[in-house]
Amino acid sequence: MATARITKSLLDGLTPGAKDAFVWDSKLAGFGVKVTPSGSKVFVYQYRLGGRGAKVRRYTIGKFGPFTPDKARHEAEHLARLVAQGTDPQQVKAKHRREVVDLAFDKYVERFETDYLKREWPASCADARATLDRFAVPVLKSKPLPAIDRRDIRAVLRPVQGKPATARKLFAILRRLFKFAVAEDDLATSPMSDMEAPSVPEARDRVLEDWELKLVWQASHKLGSPFGPLVRLLVVTGARREEVAGLTWGELREASAMWHLPAERAKNGFAFDLPLSSLAVQELDALKGKGDKWPRKGLLFSTTGKTPVSGFSKAKARLDAEIAKLNDKEPLSPWRLHDLRRTLATGMQRLGVRFEVTEALLNHISGAKSGVAGVYQRHDWADEKRTAIEAWACHVAGLLVEKDKSNVVVLADKRA
Repeated sequence: MATARITKSLLDGLTPGAKDAFVWDSKLAGFGVKVTPSGSKVFVYQYRLGGRGAKVRRYTIGKFGPFTPDKARHEAEHLARLVAQGTDPQQVKAKHRREVVDLAFDKYVERFETDYLKREWPASCADARATLDRFAVPVLKSKPLPAIDRRDIRAVLRPVQGKPATARKLFAILRRLFKFAVAEDDLATSPMSDMEAPSVPEARDRVLEDWELKLVWQASHKLGSPFGPLVRLLVVTGARREEVAGLTWGELREASAMWHLPAERAKNGFAFDLPLSSLAVQELDALKGKGDKWPRKGLLFSTTGKTPVSGFSKAKARLDAEIAKLNDKEPLSPWRLHDLRRTLATGMQRLGVRFEVTEALLNHISGAKSGVAGVYQRHDWADEKRTAIEAWACHVAGLLVEKDKSNVVVLADKRA
């Protein structure tokens, strides 16, 4: 067995043979260099765990060139200390490789989406993934999960400190991701253990007045497709933004004028049927394109044909700008698309609709439908829901007729 002090001059003088050859350092046991027939010179460290009878193991440090003899010797000394402590360097290397590849945060988000969000949070899966991609991935990037600490979490949350609702949502998604990692034995403990959640945002009570709702409808026609029709369906259905954005033709029943929202797309996990008013039907007729019947499949609102439309912030900004143009350059008081849902619920109350019917239209499992009432009250309010949603459509149409002296209501832009 050739031994010598491993130096640069020694390595420069080594020539390749017909097979691998080794030179072992004369001072640091186990540290050596392998010379391959192709001429590569690779630093290695050879060791045993468990005494003389144990199997000899060899750890590759790296090639001569990227590694200098001094740098390779320093690494070999580190490996020797691990062996002296009873730690296998190969296991450390495998663990590090797994952390860098499999447990990299951006990579782990994909696994979290597939193995948890799609199964446990199907209705909120797309929104949760988008939230992580927007706020967490740009900050944490490929940092391994075991290396993420509270400072990293605070860095992710810092940009949304002025947005309480977003901050709480982001915090909840991150906390669930790390709990999932712990449950999967990918982490020993979560870096968010004992962290206090952001404060609860103040309850919103914004309801658009009739003149504001009128402006929203009229301005939506300036947006074109897909956001214009989407906004108008939000007005007339009271459905959630994500539910309308992900609407497929397969969920619609033209003959019965009904929208069947499957459980996996409903926020509360309960499927329900929403009657479609005359205004909603006219909007859908305008979206169907060519043909006499509504299509049987495909997304209604998509720019790719494969995924639901996104970019709501920009679309909302455009809508607000168009509203200001119609309102003598005066913008509306701050409002969100979700306020349209509250506006419909409040409008139902003004129209004398029963509370239970409004809850049924909004697919709320609370109040009159919770507890004992929820167990024994099985009436689905189907007829009452249709009457109520049509009354709301008439109310909205009446607002537009009042504005337009010609009594012509602008309903939907027909697609070519």
